Amino acid sequence: MKAIVQEGYGAPERVLRQAEIDPPPVGDEEVLVRVRATSVNTPDWITVTGTPYVLRLQSGLRGPKTPVRGSDVAGVVEAIGGKVTDLQPGDEVLGSAWGDSLATVGTFAELTVAPASGLISKPAGLSFEDAGGSVMAGLTALAAMRDKGEVGPGTSVLINGASGGVGTFAVQFAKSLGAEVTGVCSTKNVELVRSLGADAVVDYTKEDFTRGDRRYDVILDNVLNHPPKQTARALAPGGILMPNSVGNTGGMFAGLPRMARAAVMGKGSTDVRFVPCIVNRENLQALATLLESGAARVVVDRVYPLDEAAAAVSHMLAHRARGKVVIAVS
Repeated sequence: MKAIVQEGYGAPERVLRQAEIDPPPVGDEEVLVRVRATSVNTPDWITVTGTPYVLRLQSGLRGPKTPVRGSDVAGVVEAIGGKVTDLQPGDEVLGSAWGDSLATVGTFAELTVAPASGLISKPAGLSFEDAGGSVMAGLTALAAMRDKGEVGPGTSVLINGASGGVGTFAVQFAKSLGAEVTGVCSTKNVELVRSLGADAVVDYTKEDFTRGDRRYDVILDNVLNHPPKQTARALAPGGILMPNSVGNTGGMFAGLPRMARAAVMGKGSTDVRFVPCIVNRENLQALATLLESGAARVVVDRVYPLDEAAAAVSHMLAHRARGKVVIAVS
């Protein structure tokens, strides 16, 4: 089968190449999926570049132990494991290959293996491209707004990085929960964020929300372009700060120290909550319901074919994507 294989660390165009590899084996509780679409997420470009270097202690010193990137998946069931009873070959599914299956192959490939517990039936009205771009970013935004942020009617929410993958979902989910939403983005994305339902939009090229008078009950910071202590100035009393990114400004080198400082702040008087991406059928179904009902939509910046996966990762790496960067596989 065709797959995009990573050899070493560095610029995507240098270390990613298309190759023929064997299809992955299918465990008893796993599903073999013919991939129709996937997307680029932060863990993908971090692993491709191998920066900061300390992360290579986990992923592999000279190259990643798992050669194929990607986790989001939308496709068609090709085969099922012996203990899988609720999915059948031919079923259209969406979900994630995140887990032990990634030790074999990710989703930048014609076929991938995913835990059955990480897949649900794809809504008929949702395209493969939208489904393939929804999972990691959508589940993260759902966890941030619904679970960690405890957002509800009357909650004032600020989303820094409102035009990115997680941000575009978070704006819509917060609105569906009844919140008053302020999005922070660049000039070119103001109308996009407004179209997603934001009540107010801050253009960061003209205004610094950390220096304004407005205070928010919840701040989801997908960018970390300010020190967390400075961002926390915009919190209302008892407000929740949720750092959630490696940061567009300075990349991982700026993001990791700021995440660490936020963790230290959380041991004091500031309520700091980190956002998980929990893949299970309950969360996937909640995400699918929001998308199928029209309460939210997937914002896709661009769709690349599989053989241009390196360009797709580079596009994500530039930190200028509006919404999701999707890879169409077959």
